[in-house]
Amino acid sequence: MESPRVLVTGSSRGIGRAIALELAQNGWKVAVHYSQDDESARRTLAELGSAAAGMYKVQLSDKESATKLWSLATADGPVNALVNNAGIYRPVSFANATDSEFWANYEYTMAVNLDTPVRLMRLAVQTFKQQGSGKILNVASRVGFRGEANASPYSASKAALINFTRALAVELSGQNIRLFGIAPGWVETAMAREGMDNRLEQILRDIPLGRMATVDDCAKTAAFLLSPGAEYLSGNVIDINGASYFH
Repeated sequence: MESPRVLVTGSSRGIGRAIALELAQNGWKVAVHYSQDDESARRTLAELGSAAAGMYKVQLSDKESATKLWSLATADGPVNALVNNAGIYRPVSFANATDSEFWANYEYTMAVNLDTPVRLMRLAVQTFKQQGSGKILNVASRVGFRGEANASPYSASKAALINFTRALAVELSGQNIRLFGIAPGWVETAMAREGMDNRLEQILRDIPLGRMATVDDCAKTAAFLLSPGAEYLSGNVIDINGASYFH
């Protein structure tokens, strides 16, 4: 039986790269997406080895990017699962930023973190309906549940992504299309580096398990959700935060 193929956005580094490599270990063929770093993307592709199934460079901040990426990926073969991992985090003060600063942050954050993932999901669902099945996994965040100061657009984008995951799981349940999410807290990635460097002691004090998550912690959970072992699950968004937050 031919291996299933998955498209992982933002898979040249960080959580996306770890998910790509973990899925390859679990029998998936992996299509790599990235937006900037050619060298890192090529490195990921090389590590995937025979599990590599395409590499696509597409910016995800405009309305056409989802169609472009999905067209490129599906032109190279069937896609059986989509992982919406690519995202950005840009702090902004709601009260103190200028109008131009706030709205520029808001519009760009929503474009990358929500609008393009939703457009990709719509395209994926049409493909999966024709194929008779499919899976979508969205990488959200703990702040999608609890909020965070100076990150209102980011928090809102992740909260919306979580609820798209839940709503579509119900809506598409009769069409053999399953949706999942993971909601990491602090993870040792480049995105978190500034916070780690400036207040690591405080961060660790707030995590009962005593450490930040690794990208592999996230990847193993994502791989389980996309595995046959999770066939009876859909709409689940799993927290990965070391017992630092419950809801």
